[in-house]
Amino acid sequence: MKTEAVLGNDKTSIQVIERMIALLDALAQYPDPVSLKELSKITGLHPSTAHRILNDMVMKRFVDRSEPGSYRLGMRLLELGNIVKSRLNVREAALDFMRALHRKTQQTINLSVRQSDEIVYIDRAFSERSGMQVVRAIGGRAPLHLTSTGKLFLSVDDAKAVRAYATRTGLAGHNKNSITDLAQLERELSLVRARGYARDNEELELGVRCMAAGIRDDSGKLIAGLSISAPADRLQEEWIEDLTNTVNQISSVLGYVTHGQTGF
Repeated sequence: MKTEAVLGNDKTSIQVIERMIALLDALAQYPDPVSLKELSKITGLHPSTAHRILNDMVMKRFVDRSEPGSYRLGMRLLELGNIVKSRLNVREAALDFMRALHRKTQQTINLSVRQSDEIVYIDRAFSERSGMQVVRAIGGRAPLHLTSTGKLFLSVDDAKAVRAYATRTGLAGHNKNSITDLAQLERELSLVRARGYARDNEELELGVRCMAAGIRDDSGKLIAGLSISAPADRLQEEWIEDLTNTVNQISSVLGYVTHGQTGF
């Protein structure tokens, strides 16, 4: 009986999602606000069902209620669309440059973005013929304070936001090198701002070091980080210049004018 109840709940959840999508698709057909009566007719949903789902979507800003009984697509969809667009654009803009940097360093090049309190690896450049490399799985996640790219994103937050991050996460560590103290993290972020790039000195994984620099869009917003991951004894300081030059080139393709700045 319990299994049947779970399956029934899953079916109900899927049905609600399907109805939400049907309503969004219907709203997308009209440039102007649409009445509840019309939406009910287009989707085949009972007016009370359509009204209940639309109310939930209004609360989450996926739908706007322009006036009583009249609806249109909400701004949250635009916000999400812009996020997807920026990530797709940065991957497309970065790939050739990532491959070139990999050929020069013979180490794995990672492209990452921030999602809440973590970074997510969205692309990489590596070669199985290049010997020992540190390869991060696309879609993999890691805490901001333990990664070079994550520190880039924390460094553009204000002090209050950094403290809030520390409170939420507890600055949990993975090993003896992990930064688990707020004062130490704040000092590290000051160094990131001064240098224009960030480091991970075996803080996420023993035996692995990384360096990262930031990619910015045409508005100057930090949207991604590019990092070189290597066995701790193979990371070379001269790669910093190569890395910052690479992120400046990618940022330039995205419309950002560097004004002689480094990659951060």
